[in-house]
Amino acid sequence: MERDVLRELLAGDYRDPETGEVIGVPTRTVVIRDTLRGAEDELVGELGFACPLAVVSDGNTEQALGRRIKERIGRLGRIVSVVLPAAPAPQADMETVEAILREAEGAAAFLAVGSGTVNDLCKYASARAGRPYAVFATAPSMNGYTSVNASITVQGHKSTLPAQAATGVLFDLEVLSAAPPRLIRAGLGDSLSRPTAQADWLLSHLLLRTAYRELPFDLLRGDEPGMLEASGRLVSGDLRAMERLVRVLTLSGFGMTVCGGSHPASQGEHLISHYLDMLGSPQWPASLHGEHIAVTSLTMAGLQEKVLGEERLRVSPCALTEADFRDRYGPLLGASCWAEFSRKRLDPPRAEELNARLEGQWSSIRERLRGVVMPPERMASLLADAGAPRRPEELGWPPEFYRRAVREAREIRDRFTFLDLAADSGLLDDGLLN
Repeated sequence: MERDVLRELLAGDYRDPETGEVIGVPTRTVVIRDTLRGAEDELVGELGFACPLAVVSDGNTEQALGRRIKERIGRLGRIVSVVLPAAPAPQADMETVEAILREAEGAAAFLAVGSGTVNDLCKYASARAGRPYAVFATAPSMNGYTSVNASITVQGHKSTLPAQAATGVLFDLEVLSAAPPRLIRAGLGDSLSRPTAQADWLLSHLLLRTAYRELPFDLLRGDEPGMLEASGRLVSGDLRAMERLVRVLTLSGFGMTVCGGSHPASQGEHLISHYLDMLGSPQWPASLHGEHIAVTSLTMAGLQEKVLGEERLRVSPCALTEADFRDRYGPLLGASCWAEFSRKRLDPPRAEELNARLEGQWSSIRERLRGVVMPPERMASLLADAGAPRRPEELGWPPEFYRRAVREAREIRDRFTFLDLAADSGLLDDGLLN
């Protein structure tokens, strides 16, 4: 019988491959069916939520699934309907969180009907209110359904904030397959950050002795190959291809939950995306997080291949100062970014220590990392098969600003990635960013 790690996790029977420890997750149920039509009230009832229930959607997800759900679950008790506007699209920021909390005041539980933004807002708002939440997914656009963190912008700084696990995560494959193709391709893009994020996280562990776990990648081992093989069928309504993608995104989210943070799925490629979110122009065409990650993961795959092609590496101390950050980003954002960056900044003693490690261990480190990365040609082919974006221009990002984002994105977080190693060793030149 084929092993089902998702079932093992939910039952509390999964064992950490490194320690043998039995691992469970706080989410009680994950339902993945061809259709959930007619069973919505039963599924919500099984979660044990009290009423009133706050059902949070936006104008688009309300039409796709929200109305149908409210018609069915209305028999469970009183519903508080919170419908965010479709245009302009709701933002995952603290102001919108506060607006949801005002509208849902007194709710005993929250139901998110949506994908990335709606889920993050509901996840964080429900945690603030001290109430449980569940989510009905409307698109396979990201891996955050089963994570315990939310991406929320606070005073202009894109932040990953602790939130809470969904009690239930409910996937109707027919609804997901009917989502706009861009949202489906975004899910593929988000899933393809696995090799670049794993390589970055492992690099930091091998060079700086930071924490690292194989568990989140072991979770994906059984489903990722099938998802990649089916990537070209994702936008054709193939429910089995959609099921593979949903399982990969679900297990990726659980990997973050078990590890207590987003490190397994969010590294250099997400730093570039967050930089563009924070500092890009609102006049650029609207684009999706997973579309960003498709492009930035391909950039990171190329950068990782370049760095790993070097037989010897030597870093130099970083000359950036807090004053440079304030000049570049302004007083508030500059202080926030410096607080993050200074924790990993290579001063002369750190650079000397890292050079000693590179001198003695780079060859073995390089070989181990080569077993993790995905060749950029392979990644580009998978994205092309699904019609997903591969170049910044396809998202309306000016090439020069994108080059700036790749050069400077390492400055907004404390995670040490290939962006840092390339910059500190003089390899992060614009020739890599085409």
